Parts: sequence; structure tokens; C-alpha cells
Amino acid sequence: MRDTASPAPERRGGHPVATRAAARLDRLPPSRWHRRITLVVGIGAFFDLYEIFLGGVLAAVLAAQWNLGHTARSWVIAAGFLGMFAGANVLSVLADRLGRRRMFLVNLGAYSLFSLASAFAPNLSWLLALRFLAGVGLGAELVLVDTYLAEFLPRAVRGRYLAYAYTFGFVGVPVAALLGARLVAGHQLLGLDGWRWLLIAGALGAGFLQVMRRQLPESPRWLVVQGRDAEARRIVAGIEERVAAETGQTLPSVPEAENVPERRVPLGEMFRGDYRRRTLMWWVFQVLQTVGYYGFGSLAPVVLTAKGYTVTDSLLYAALGYCGYPIGSALSIPLIDRIERRTLIIAAALGIAACGLAFGFAAAPWAIVAFGFLLTVCSNVFSNAFHVYQTEIFPTGLRSSAIGIAYALSRLTSAVLPFVALTVLTDLGAAVVFAGSAVLMVLLCLDVALLGPRSTGRSLERI
Repeated sequence: MRDTASPAPERRGGHPVATRAAARLDRLPPSRWHRRITLVVGIGAFFDLYEIFLGGVLAAVLAAQWNLGHTARSWVIAAGFLGMFAGANVLSVLADRLGRRRMFLVNLGAYSLFSLASAFAPNLSWLLALRFLAGVGLGAELVLVDTYLAEFLPRAVRGRYLAYAYTFGFVGVPVAALLGARLVAGHQLLGLDGWRWLLIAGALGAGFLQVMRRQLPESPRWLVVQGRDAEARRIVAGIEERVAAETGQTLPSVPEAENVPERRVPLGEMFRGDYRRRTLMWWVFQVLQTVGYYGFGSLAPVVLTAKGYTVTDSLLYAALGYCGYPIGSALSIPLIDRIERRTLIIAAALGIAACGLAFGFAAAPWAIVAFGFLLTVCSNVFSNAFHVYQTEIFPTGLRSSAIGIAYALSRLTSAVLPFVALTVLTDLGAAVVFAGSAVLMVLLCLDVALLGPRSTGRSLERI
């Protein structure tokens, strides 16, 4: 009897090497090994999300300490997003050329270095420049989280485990706001202003994770696309051995896989055949989702100060609302593999639109916190569904590039958003800001419903 845990002979004919390796990974039962890589990779999302929402915290804090005007506050938020735009374009493409693991180490290393340096910025110009460079380092982080985990996780639990990874990551959002509320108002520690410690904390945490990630293997699916078949087979065989030992069970036999060869894919393939429709759909999606999703998180402290609350109260109320991010992420876990991704994305987007409108009109603290909390719960059901979905609609040879370029558009939109939103906020009020956001989320729903393919429960190669 053939040992299914050992590498099987690969053929170039009926079952291409890539498809065979994919089938071997997909049929594995979930194990401690899968949970470990989900944790190590998911913690990286913490720093990306911490940094994204830190922009709004810093804008609210430094407006008082450095006497920042409307435009300067917008730049504090935008600088990191502009860096992420550049990093997502460059590092995500390099991940398809040089490997997922290598870019994991490059991006967090750059972020840790420049985030630490920005903590000692003497003025606004230095702060903006260093936050831009830190953003470059983080630009491909979420792209790599999605791509890497999708290429390792069995298809039966792909959505659920990616949702677990983001649940770890989204703890960073209320942490950023709660730390901000605690460290503002002139507090100093060891002679440094409290806001500087927010940047130091992110840098040190990312540096520690960098050490943990050095133990991660390269993606076998990517290795096969690069023609490194023997290395891919060795990694898959090692994973099978560990999973068999951890579960104490005989591994299922490798199913007959569809003959869908994975190969190197030129970047231009994004704009040909079926992928052209998917690329168009996802570019439109990323621009629109940024306004509804990141608009609240990055602007909430500024919106609340515009409503007349103090900086400390604004950060506290925002932090309480942000608690919905990890809770919403956790709530998505039992849903994400049971409901078709498109349906879940659309339902959650409509929830974001409705709760955003209620938040924009809210005046009482209880209403601000309640609707902010419900908005963030919907936001992370939405976010987890779309992060899984985007990994499933492009092939391995193009996956990181296609996701990263679309993601870069969202970061560019995030950089422009403060200038537009804060102008509308000043001239027309919070209700108009969130009414406009609601309209864009409805357009997003139409985009996904009309152009998005089905994906739930299918292998990456089949999709």
C-alpha cells in the first residue's frame, strides 16, 4: 500500500506538478501546524492595521501639540497611506518574482526601522517623510498575509483560518486608540511624549515578529510555478509528516486533481480573458471599499473632535467603537465558509452603509459608541470575506501582483480621502460625509454582484 504521507511521483502529463502539490495540501486535515502559521502570519496584520488607524490618532493628538491646521492634519493621515501605495505596488509584484517568505522579511524589517525612526521625528516634515517610508514597508503586508495563507491552508478551512488570522490582527485597532487615549494630553515617559511611544511600540513588536517569521517555509505553489519542483515536494512532504504526527491519523489519499496547470503568468494576463473582468471588478471594489471601511477608522477621532468632544474623549469613544473590529472578525469565522463570499460581502457592505449613516447623525455619547461599534462589527465581517475572496480569483503566478496592485489603489484612495473628507466635514458636517460613504457602498454591492465569480468551497486552481 502506498504511503499517502510521502511524496508521490509527479508527472508532467495528466497531473501537473503544481496541481498535484496543491491537491496534497488541500486534502490535509487542519492541525496545530496550520494554526501556528495562521497565528504567526496573522500577528503581522496587527501591525498593518495598528499603523493604518494610528494615523487618525496622531492627527487628533498632534493638532493640539503642534498647532496643526486642516491641511497638515490631512497629511499626517495621508503620509502612511502614500507609502503603502508605493509599497503595495512594488513589494507585492516582487513577491511573485522573488518569493512570499523573502518579502515577508523585507516588509516588516523596513517598517520596524522607519517606525522607530519616526518616533524621534523633530518636526512635522521629518514625521511625514519617515511615516511614508514606514508605510512603504507595510505596503504589501496584508497582500502577503492573504496570499501566503491561501496557498497553504486546506480549501475546507481556508476562509475560517484567514478570518482567525485577521481576528488577531484587528486587536491592533482598539489597542492603537486606547493607547492613544492613555498617552495623550501631555503625558511623558522617560522624557518622550506619549504619542512617540505609540510608534516605538509598533516598531519593537514588528521587530520581534520578524524573528518569528524566519522559521516560515516558502510557498510550495509558488516554488512549482518557478520550476523549483524538488524543493516544493520536499516542503509538502515535511508538512504532511508533521500533520500526520500531530493528528495521529493516516492522511487521506490524494484526490484526482483537475488538470489545471499552474505556470508563470505575465503581468499583462490581468487584462486578458476572464481575468480582465475580475481585475476591473476588483479595482473598482478597492477604491469604493476604502471610503466605507477605512474612512471611519482613520477619521473617527477627527470627526468626534469636530462634533465638539475633547481629544481624550474622542479617542476614548473611538476606541470603544473600534472594539467591534476584533469582535466582528470573530463573528465572521462561523459564517465565512458557510455563506458564498459574494453574498457575505454584499450583506456586510449594506450594514456598513446603514450604521455609518446612524453614526454620522449621532450626537449623544451612547449613540456614537453604539453605532460606531455596530459599524466596525459589520466592517470586519466584510473585511474578512473580501480578504479571502481576493486570494481565490487570481492564479498563483499572478496572485500577489494582482491583489497588490488593486490594494495599492485602495491605499492611494486612503491618502486622498482625508483631504476630501475633512473639507466636507468642515463645510457640511459628519452626516454628509457618511451619507456619501453609504452611496459608494451601495455601488460596491452592484459591482460585486454583477462582475464577481463564485468561489466558496472550491480549490484555488479550480476557481
